[in-house]
Amino acid sequence: MKIKHLIFGERSLTKVAALFATKSVAEDVAQQVKVMAGLDDPQVYVVGPPDGGAVNSPAFSRKLEPEQAGIWRTLVRAHVVAGTAGVIAGVLVYLGFLLAASAAVESSPGMSLVAMVFFGGLIGLLLGGLLTARPDHVRVITAVRRAIRRGRWAVVIHPVTQLQLDLAMRELRTRSDRVVRSL
Repeated sequence: MKIKHLIFGERSLTKVAALFATKSVAEDVAQQVKVMAGLDDPQVYVVGPPDGGAVNSPAFSRKLEPEQAGIWRTLVRAHVVAGTAGVIAGVLVYLGFLLAASAAVESSPGMSLVAMVFFGGLIGLLLGGLLTARPDHVRVITAVRRAIRRGRWAVVIHPVTQLQLDLAMRELRTRSDRVVRSL
């Protein structure tokens, strides 16, 4: 199992959005990309002004983040994995100080261990929160929100495999003047 799949609970870890001037062009491109990249209907969405760009718009949210259950799995997994890694890192740092014969650690080994494990775990949990926030998705969501507020349309794709991503990117780049993707 790859580390990404250990941390993230969504099937599609990447988002791709291409911007278009009209609904008809966006719908045509969406159909073409489905065929060319072998995507299913729940992987391709056309988003436009009727969906709204408001933060609390259910239609907009559903199309840009369709895997709501996966987001919750990501929240739990990211915090558990990163928090555990932080605790392990804290123990390793403690052992490193012990091996280096640090006077501060040797004078109070119990308190030093607790402090290093605590801060390692805390840093790990903060990293888990950052992973859950998915700052790479914010770039795509912001670009789509700005476009639809200006009356434009977007095709949003949620590829599951690298092949789907590559084929979709190739097709969208030939058909759109702006393509944005997450990591």
